Amino acid sequence: METDREGYKADTLHGKMGIRASDTANVYFNNVRVPGENLVGTEGNGFFQLMKFFDHSRSYVAAHGVGLAQGAMEQAIQYVKKRKQFGQTIASFQVTQFKIAEMATMIETARSLVYKACWNLDRGNADTQMSAMAKWWACNVAVKVVDEALQLHGGYGYIGDYPIERFYRAAKILEIYEGTKEVDKMTIGRRILGSI
Repeated sequence: METDREGYKADTLHGKMGIRASDTANVYFNNVRVPGENLVGTEGNGFFQLMKFFDHSRSYVAAHGVGLAQGAMEQAIQYVKKRKQFGQTIASFQVTQFKIAEMATMIETARSLVYKACWNLDRGNADTQMSAMAKWWACNVAVKVVDEALQLHGGYGYIGDYPIERFYRAAKILEIYEGTKEVDKMTIGRRILGSI
């Protein structure tokens, strides 16, 4: 729909915690007249079409989660190789190595789910369950990996001088948009259990 139509109004939302470069707004339609030629898809099927759209968009958000997690882990690796405590880099501590191992493993499992969901999309076989699984897990991984990466930075991770602070702010939205993590899990459960 054209935004210059009478009755259309959008108010940009300011002060978002993360993804600040993305324009977010409340949109209002007050007696807006939309001609039939502007119809997207078929009349009466809007909800179904939107749900099919989520098969695609959830996979894209999942890929975003993998990229964010990978970037956060790389930031942490750079930091722990330079930061010294007790005369050695913190990368030499077993606890640090365990955290990096867990982060890398979680990222790879998420990447595999994303690849499978996107492979299905590329073949024209959108899979609602697989897209929801990829989004839920990859976004969960992103939040956990970013949290651990910030923890490895210690107090420095909490200030704006290090990029990990921005990663932290950006990660949470992944569990909210294109269906919350609860909606993703509900979708997965219903697909597995069938009609109950």
